[in-house]
Amino acid sequence: MIIDVDKYIARCRPQWDELSELLERRSRPGEHLSVAEAECLYALYVQASADLSRLRTFAAVPELTRYLEGLISHSYLAIYQLRSRPAFAPWRWFSRHFPGAVRQHFRALALALLFFGLGAVLGGGLLLLLPASKPVLIPFGHLRMDPSERVQQEERRERPLTLPQEGIFASQLMTHNTRVCILSAALGVTFGLGTAIMLLSNGVLLGAVCADYLAAGEGAFLAGWLLPHGSIEIPCVLLAGQAGFVLGAALLGRDSRRHRRLRAALPDFLHIAGGCAVLLIWAGLVEAFFSQHHEPALPYVVKSLFGLAQLLFLMVFLWQRSTPVASLNNTAGADEP
Repeated sequence: MIIDVDKYIARCRPQWDELSELLERRSRPGEHLSVAEAECLYALYVQASADLSRLRTFAAVPELTRYLEGLISHSYLAIYQLRSRPAFAPWRWFSRHFPGAVRQHFRALALALLFFGLGAVLGGGLLLLLPASKPVLIPFGHLRMDPSERVQQEERRERPLTLPQEGIFASQLMTHNTRVCILSAALGVTFGLGTAIMLLSNGVLLGAVCADYLAAGEGAFLAGWLLPHGSIEIPCVLLAGQAGFVLGAALLGRDSRRHRRLRAALPDFLHIAGGCAVLLIWAGLVEAFFSQHHEPALPYVVKSLFGLAQLLFLMVFLWQRSTPVASLNNTAGADEP
């Protein structure tokens, strides 16, 4: 095959320069090529390989041959070599990715708060208007008894549980609460309907319990009993609902982009659900070793202030922006070659 080498080089040079520019962009920290750019890089790599094969027959262009060999080898590594991923850093994940995912989906969190709040109002209203509905609204036996009677029993006991019993109780609380939150988040696969029902039911229970104790004049006991662990547990219920609505929103719509929305939503879903699981470990310890101790051993005002301080710290932790994290949703459509 006879070709005009100079004309051939002049015609192919723009493609080689474009390939070199794409490789340079890809090597920059934080730079990612879009799908279209990755496909273009691959096409230019194939074309450059063919050009090299032709030019190797001409001994008059050894420098150009070496240039193309280096360009093609870099292209091959860019396309076929897997980039090493950074090691998982638990604290970095919990302190940055978890709060970042919560902030990214504020509307889903507001929707979860709406359903939970509606359930609480409904539960409290039904209990006050229809006292006979208490066994239905509050399915737990120790909560069905008269609030004042229960407060007297709790305050007469010097130590509700022994230390080993408190440890077992803490593990049971962690398991149960984590299971409820994960179920609430996973029910997002029902397009968020199951998540909404879970939020409503938990809100109804909390509203009924609060209304029962407040109507009996046991507000101080209620605050001292619920706030220490409830200041973590209740936000976790809301965050699990947020994760469920994020998943449900990704499933809505009948179009070809559903798999892309799922791919974009899954990382944030896992960040929020995983963060809830970590928080519930602490909540279980607080409920077992602290919340169950009442006056005169622990003044209710001290327990209430502890719970309020926890809630304030959690809010600051979730909404602080000193170390913002770009949502993975923003890069879901950009694939690396």
